[in-house]
Amino acid sequence: MVMKNNKNLLRVFENIDTDSIRGLGDYENITVVDKNGIVVFYDYADINQMELLSIPPEKVIGNKITEAWAELDDNNSTLMTVLRTGKPILNNKQIHKTKKDRTVYTYNSIFPIIADGEVVGAVEFSRYYFNKEDIKLIENNSPHRMFRKNNTAYTIDNIQSNNKTMINIKERIHRTSKTDSPVLIYGETGTGKELIAQSIHNLSSRYRKQYVSVNCSAIPATLFESLMFGTVKGSFTGSDNTTGLFEEANGGTLFLDEINSLDIVLQSKLLKAIEEKMIRKVGGNKYIPIDIRVMAATNEEPEILIEEGRLREDLFYRIGVVQIDLPPLRERKDDISLLVDNFIKFYNKKMNVSITETDKEVFDKLYEYNWPGNVRELKNVIESAYNNVTSSVITLEDIPRRIRFYKDKSSTNEDITDNRLNIMVDEYEKQLIMKELAKSGNKKIEAARNLGISKQLLNFKINKYNIG
Repeated sequence: MVMKNNKNLLRVFENIDTDSIRGLGDYENITVVDKNGIVVFYDYADINQMELLSIPPEKVIGNKITEAWAELDDNNSTLMTVLRTGKPILNNKQIHKTKKDRTVYTYNSIFPIIADGEVVGAVEFSRYYFNKEDIKLIENNSPHRMFRKNNTAYTIDNIQSNNKTMINIKERIHRTSKTDSPVLIYGETGTGKELIAQSIHNLSSRYRKQYVSVNCSAIPATLFESLMFGTVKGSFTGSDNTTGLFEEANGGTLFLDEINSLDIVLQSKLLKAIEEKMIRKVGGNKYIPIDIRVMAATNEEPEILIEEGRLREDLFYRIGVVQIDLPPLRERKDDISLLVDNFIKFYNKKMNVSITETDKEVFDKLYEYNWPGNVRELKNVIESAYNNVTSSVITLEDIPRRIRFYKDKSSTNEDITDNRLNIMVDEYEKQLIMKELAKSGNKKIEAARNLGISKQLLNFKINKYNIG
């Protein structure tokens, strides 16, 4: 939404009873002009589309409406006609040409704005349609825009990687998207768990429906049921009829981030709703059927969470039908160059700064760093550089001090000793596990009992040590 300061006209515009305009729901865009045809209000459903078609806000707002299009003049412009006649034009079809000779088809209704008997402006409600070439242009430049109404921002095309593990994960995403099985995504903070979840949703048959994402760590225990399941008016003081997140996601996907942060008691209520595929609002007496795909994420290893009693075992079995483990950036450093290039393209456009090169010394430091914040941290480092850069080249002086002066601690004698100790401990543990498995005839439950650990933790260690 873009607005030019014209308080008197906008005050009149705010008083228009738009609810009385039949068929207004068919329109997506609004343009308001003053009595001279100068655009004072400009609200399009997708400004990015307008930029691609060479009619961005800065070329429209504050200028005469006829200047936005190649063929418009005072005689054939419907807005100028309404200003001149004071009469509305309803359900009008038009063909416009942009300054770059692109064709846009519009369906619009235009109304005069009248104050004290005088036409002081006009408002146009419109919907745009594009030819095949322009639709292809929009999709190529912004592929996720087709999903903007389902509450997502990413598709699988946003997962950029040359790393073998990530390529395998993309293949799994394609396979998983064809089913409705629950998905559990494990990855450290900043590895892109939300990106994976949205990619699965947008490849699935549910992509037309809502993708609802909730950070479980941000939900107070006292509000969990009302937020997740909704409320009935009068169920408690000040309560009203509300729709919970399960209902909002009906037909689509519910993504539960940081699910391990939920209290164990709340986890049982969540499990009940997922298994029964029904919810009951707080204060209500009716069960509401729901059709959702559940995806969840955790930044801690699920097996450890179960062992420590912070994740219900039965909930894990329910949501972990498919488990996707995301590698940290330190294990996919071969992607750093590709990621940096993508972030530079992103910030060149967003910050109106043209970066053309990154010094080799910068890349040396980026490859040396251990990236505790993962891909998210790398993106923030590039953004930081944009705030410091004085030329078209990112240099060492432009990146944060912690990167510039980072030293790999494993190179010190003390840490080498610690590392050797860890290797020895791991090898000893591996031998103990192999011994117990052999003694029990490869019966994991018995081996876990003899080792004093859970079967889940044993499975985790078997995978960790690659025990066949």
